[in-house]
Amino acid sequence: MNRGDKVMGKGTDKGENTPPSFEQKLDADHFVMKSLLEEAFNNCSDIVIRDIIYAGAISVLMIYIDGSVNTAEIDQILMGEIPVDDAISQRLQMKLTALAPSQIVQTVGEVVEHVIREKMAIVIDETSQAIILDVMKHETRGIEEPTNEIAVRGPRDGFTESLRINTNLVRRRLHSPLLKMESRTMGDVSKTPIVISYLKGIARESMVNEVRDRIDRISIDAILGSGYIEELIEDRSFTPFPQIQNTERPDVVCAGLLEGKVAIFTDATPFILLLPMTFWSGLQAAEDYSERFLYMTFIRWIRFTLVGVSLFLPSFYVAVIVFSPQLIPTNLLISVAEAREGVPFPTLFEVLLMEFMFEGLREAGVRLPKPIGSTVSIVGALVIGQAAVQAGIISAPTVIIVSTTGIASFAVPRYNLGIAFRLLRFPLLFLAGSLGLFGMTAGAAMILIHLVNLRSFGVPYFSPMAPQIFENLIDVVIRPPWWLGRKKAALMSNVKETRIPSQKNPFSRRKGQRL
Repeated sequence: MNRGDKVMGKGTDKGENTPPSFEQKLDADHFVMKSLLEEAFNNCSDIVIRDIIYAGAISVLMIYIDGSVNTAEIDQILMGEIPVDDAISQRLQMKLTALAPSQIVQTVGEVVEHVIREKMAIVIDETSQAIILDVMKHETRGIEEPTNEIAVRGPRDGFTESLRINTNLVRRRLHSPLLKMESRTMGDVSKTPIVISYLKGIARESMVNEVRDRIDRISIDAILGSGYIEELIEDRSFTPFPQIQNTERPDVVCAGLLEGKVAIFTDATPFILLLPMTFWSGLQAAEDYSERFLYMTFIRWIRFTLVGVSLFLPSFYVAVIVFSPQLIPTNLLISVAEAREGVPFPTLFEVLLMEFMFEGLREAGVRLPKPIGSTVSIVGALVIGQAAVQAGIISAPTVIIVSTTGIASFAVPRYNLGIAFRLLRFPLLFLAGSLGLFGMTAGAAMILIHLVNLRSFGVPYFSPMAPQIFENLIDVVIRPPWWLGRKKAALMSNVKETRIPSQKNPFSRRKGQRL
């Protein structure tokens, strides 16, 4: 029987009164208790305080966020009729605590804390305590294939905005008690739950401790996404290169954990942080280890080549055309000169203008709705490029160079690493336009020096190339077959043995042995 449901924040006459101290103990008097809670949740229109008479004998208060908890089973218990006796309160408490994970709290602050964490608080008359029930109900997006990390062959499931769904997707793949999930709460206002995950005995304890320390030192009002945490715990801020990998794929997270990495799950975001990150891991795609090693080794070499093209091709073109035309074959030089005849701008300005327009079209394609975004970016590039060439504003070779560079940049598997290459193209262009090939070479040397000196949670960013670790270096140059006995990353993992015993090599079978 409902004696009156009150939704807080509608018609309250308390104004802006200061809420009661959160350290105040709950009161056994029903009306005092209700007043305390109403004052604590003053002007909170989404907080529901239900006042119910149970079995016609005792009053029960239910406090929860509207729409965030499942009240059906609790309503069934509270509306049921049972014999009235002296033990009715204890009997009701036993029924409620058996329904879902629960705990007992005794202060106003604890009730508020749990209610805003989307749990239900139940206060039984003549008791100075509250029962907290974990009966959360979430409307979450279904598990779908990640849009940013598409794989031709591999799992199709991706992370969602639910923290527990995300951790369960990892548990489905790693059925081991070594997989640890440590919970934290971040944000003074948002109270965002996060989880630090690692494989005990495989991840270095010093690295796990460093992750814990950096996260525990964060002081911020709200964490609304994993990007907040990434920026607050990375080693160096003033670098274009990402030092923490983010991914939407559970298989990528599991592969990283097996290598000794640490994963950070953040509630309400599908992007999981994986650290430490190296330069070479940023160039590996999700499907590299799903297809046969011969195919993926060939694709990996193509990918490395395209990465170099996306970074250096525009600056190389400017340096050669402006300072070293003698390096170009005569027939090609004549064709380029004829194409540039009548163009009013110098080569450097041409390339910069086209690069800026290409980046603008790419950004517009990302921001526009999906059905028209790709169309606008492709058609826009074709129309603007063709019109610019016909008008004599831009030469055709410049359009070809910038288009080739843009296509090559799409070969970078990690979006944030691709942004670093896009950003570095511009200073390289200025160096090439002012100092020629010497300037471009100097810029490349500075980038390489920066990469060698960069670290991610104590791990050299350019490893295993610098410092050189031969047993891991082979996994950079080629995609080794699984039967070769692939080793774990030496700088991340405590485990030194190979992940697959060498006797699994098919060529190690005895001569003449039949399958």
